[in-house]
Amino acid sequence: MHKLPPPPGLARHSTALFLDFDGTLADLAPQPEAVQIAGDLVPMLRDLSSHLGGALAIVSGRPLHDLDRFLSPLQLPAAAEHGAQRRQVDGRVLGITQPDLEATLRAARALADRHPGLRLEIKTATVALHYRHAPELEALCLQVLSGAVGDTPGVELLRGKFVFEVKPAGVSKGTAIAAFMHEAPFAGRVAVFAGDDVTDEAGFSVVQSMGGFGVKVGEGATLANHRCASPTALRQWLGAACAGRGPMTGTSSDVAPNRLLHPHRP
Repeated sequence: MHKLPPPPGLARHSTALFLDFDGTLADLAPQPEAVQIAGDLVPMLRDLSSHLGGALAIVSGRPLHDLDRFLSPLQLPAAAEHGAQRRQVDGRVLGITQPDLEATLRAARALADRHPGLRLEIKTATVALHYRHAPELEALCLQVLSGAVGDTPGVELLRGKFVFEVKPAGVSKGTAIAAFMHEAPFAGRVAVFAGDDVTDEAGFSVVQSMGGFGVKVGEGATLANHRCASPTALRQWLGAACAGRGPMTGTSSDVAPNRLLHPHRP
């Protein structure tokens, strides 16, 4: 694992926290619906959101209803499907004009029908083809979906962990975080984003360009300037913040907006 320092302290009244879900808050599972969340995760997120004055959002590739199902009864601000849907603090859900994904669906469905190890996931504004159970088909999946994307204006291909996803062009976790940072209660705070996948790199780039920091969960090359070894380690870091005994420090009087309390760099 490439050596990066652990995440530094968070200033309670000047931090805007963004968290990926799969592989970050929850351990990965063989199938998306098989993910199990830690028993203390929902209470911890509730308390953490309260500590941060509501400036906590989930930023995920999952559909919004999936996130709500796992985190019930919480309905946190969230960017779903890599930012194609975004729920604001007041509960209003903003979406984008959905692209025509018919060509992608036809190509992906035909491929999945021929290869039982593939799994097709149809979301609101994106189409994902999972090959975790057939890794030898990676090149074929890439070839087929690249061809479909080339025939469809307004979409682009996103690569993740054992998945290719066709999504609206120009939409990313980074653009979603940037949009949140123009709204209360996120605006004027230090942006912090934790994620585990290559799909999270756009988010790391955005928060670090704003003077915040990214936290890479697990192994792999990354733009992030901090790392946690696993989702368990990240939950421990967040849990310590909730308990007031660890990384979350500072008050509104001793931490100015847009400044890290104790910045650490690799």
